[in-house]
Amino acid sequence: MVVGAFPIAKLLYLGVRQMSKPVANRIKAGARRSEFFKTYICLPPAQLYHWIEMRTKMRIMGFKGATIKPLNEEAAAELGAELLGEAIIFFIGGGCMVLEYGRQAANARRKEEELNETIVSLQTQVAELSLSTETLGAQLREVNRLMLSFPGPDKK
Repeated sequence: MVVGAFPIAKLLYLGVRQMSKPVANRIKAGARRSEFFKTYICLPPAQLYHWIEMRTKMRIMGFKGATIKPLNEEAAAELGAELLGEAIIFFIGGGCMVLEYGRQAANARRKEEELNETIVSLQTQVAELSLSTETLGAQLREVNRLMLSFPGPDKK
């Protein structure tokens, strides 16, 4: 079995993604307990999300001028914590994808460089062989010329 073929990086990325859900849950729980976090981190995105969602639903149903009431603080804190948790999972997954893309691109670039080096090496060998062939051809012509310049055997 080839050890280098085992995708350690992919396994590591999968582990990081699997761990992101419990990390997000802990952050959500901390967001629910902390008043500062709840007020300044969770509530504004939750209210904005609620406003956009309700506005879209109202337009789909045909109500254009309806005012949208903000969520109560408890519901907004819960929604904000959920949005934060999902955002964390999304960014960790996206980060893993970016890292994997970079790793694959580096591997592809390395393989292409190796292939280019091989092509250059082969071209150099072909040029050397061509030069050797020309040299041998010239030497063969010289030997043939010398052979023809010797007097032939006398016929009796």
